[in-house]
Amino acid sequence: MYKKITFISFYLLLITNLSACSDSNIKPWERDQLSKKEMQFNSDKINSAMDSHFYYSKEGSSGGQSFSGGGCGCN
Repeated sequence: MYKKITFISFYLLLITNLSACSDSNIKPWERDQLSKKEMQFNSDKINSAMDSHFYYSKEGSSGGQSFSGGGCGCN
């Protein structure tokens, strides 16, 4: 009986969490907040370029930050 209650409560919690994420519509008057410079991933282009330069200098390879692999830069 305890196992069945745990099973049902787990799935109710899962369904509740998943349904709460699906109702996040952005209103037209909220889009101005999301389009600000501070809300972008790379808001500062110079800082982003410097970070990439440091990363590639340490890594020993360039290109494709979205996947792992490449040289370690060891001598």
